[in-house]
Amino acid sequence: MVVRFELSALKRTKWYEIFLRILFGGVATVATGMVAKSFGPILGGLFLAFPAIFPATASLVEKHEREKKQRAGINGTMRSRNAVALEARGAAMGSIGLAVFAIVVWKFLSGEPQWVVLAAAGLAWLVTSMLIWQLRRAIRSNRSKLKHAGQTREA
Repeated sequence: MVVRFELSALKRTKWYEIFLRILFGGVATVATGMVAKSFGPILGGLFLAFPAIFPATASLVEKHEREKKQRAGINGTMRSRNAVALEARGAAMGSIGLAVFAIVVWKFLSGEPQWVVLAAAGLAWLVTSMLIWQLRRAIRSNRSKLKHAGQTREA
């Protein structure tokens, strides 16, 4: 599966789907604030790493992929599950990048200008997330090559 950005997807998104994403994000943000107020900023900060709109995004990706395949006369259940799995992998990888962002801010915010630290942390997040994605692709490619080489020897 190739990850790509499609502006045409915005046309297929209905108003209530956008509302659902905003609602999930808002609920997650309020819950994080309540946790931070009750148990302190360290525990509250852990909840900030939760991709707030992921549940809504996952359900919408599944629905759109399934509907797209059904319009083509195909049962899209497996395709939609695979699309959601890919979305989950991306969210997990982005969360690792978010942890790197947090570490950079934590280590350097007290001694450097805020804008420099935030810019460096954003760049660290981006680079980390992209490197993890490339690593995943390389591992997957190597597995495929090894599997293919094993099948060739058996033949």
